[in-house]
Amino acid sequence: MTEQTFSGYAQELCRLLSHIEVTADSGERMSLEEGMNRATSIILSKKSEGRKIIIIGNGGSAAIASHMQNDLCKTVAVRSLVFNEAPLLSALSNDLSYKVAFEVLVDLWAENGDVLIAISSSGQSQNILRAADTARHKGCSVITLSGFKNSNPLRHKGMINFYVPLENYGFVELGHSILTHYISDAAKDRITAAVSI
Repeated sequence: MTEQTFSGYAQELCRLLSHIEVTADSGERMSLEEGMNRATSIILSKKSEGRKIIIIGNGGSAAIASHMQNDLCKTVAVRSLVFNEAPLLSALSNDLSYKVAFEVLVDLWAENGDVLIAISSSGQSQNILRAADTARHKGCSVITLSGFKNSNPLRHKGMINFYVPLENYGFVELGHSILTHYISDAAKDRITAAVSI
């Protein structure tokens, strides 16, 4: 096996980003630009309505969720939260099961009109899928970020679904990180532009 160079790695990442697929809840495909614009607009509309953004993920996706929550709170000033507290997650996982931990917390915190951003590299994590179903049942908008198999079930849970078409954790997580950074930065830029008019 030949060792990959950084330039080759970066080129593969750029190629991958150009192949990200975006679909609506109806299955209708849209361009990545349109998907990004819609997601940014949803975040800003929820900010103006005083709604919350809830972001969930496991492992590396939990880290991406935390980073996005940090950026949305700090630079966009929209109420955002994650459920990454180890004592709470371990208590729910021990007493109930990990597959329902996010579902229980979404049911507790989500309100009609909020947004759930669900991040899963495989798109098959039961705790993420169950939380997305609960959020939809409670009248929340759902945005998903997934990867691996194009048939993964998370791709059909959101009003906007971003899919990174590769079965490689590193690249999928990098793709998700770039998408979430863009949404936060675009929302901040729109606010700045509106203030300067």
